[in-house]
Amino acid sequence: MAEYKGYIIGLKMALDMNIHKLMVIGNLDLLIHQVQGEWATKNAQILPYVKLAQRLCKKCKKIDFKHTSRAQNELADALATIASMIQHLNISHIDPLEISLREENAYYLHMVEEPDGLPRYIDIKIYLENGEYLENTMSNQKKSIRRMANGFFLNKEILHKRMPNIGLLRCVDAAEATKLLE
Repeated sequence: MAEYKGYIIGLKMALDMNIHKLMVIGNLDLLIHQVQGEWATKNAQILPYVKLAQRLCKKCKKIDFKHTSRAQNELADALATIASMIQHLNISHIDPLEISLREENAYYLHMVEEPDGLPRYIDIKIYLENGEYLENTMSNQKKSIRRMANGFFLNKEILHKRMPNIGLLRCVDAAEATKLLE
């Protein structure tokens, strides 16, 4: 299902951008042959995905399929993993994803919660969002927060820590880390 979700998201993105001539590079022969109608789909859970993929393919003027090994197709594997994390009651609904390609791997930075239930990085996040500090922050702490904030990057609501040779680490609280690990 994860492979199909990634494939469907890619097709929808292409169609939304008015791209109607596609070359689909995939690492799963089964998906390619099922979408093309060459192989039957026996699994009832996969059938809705196959039908949706086939409907989307019909909207394309030209679509070619090329098989590649999983080792050579890291992007398809990443898309399939992302798509498998999206849960909806209506399986034909798929949210659009904003995807940007990076040359380096993405990593997560998990910081434990403080006794007050807030993540340790909350003061840096608030400073980057508003230029303000938490209540009861002393002047020497404000200086430390400003200095540490240089090593972080805020993208909308998501805080990232800059790491040399790795790129950005996404900062997550304990609840989000547990969800990601599950």
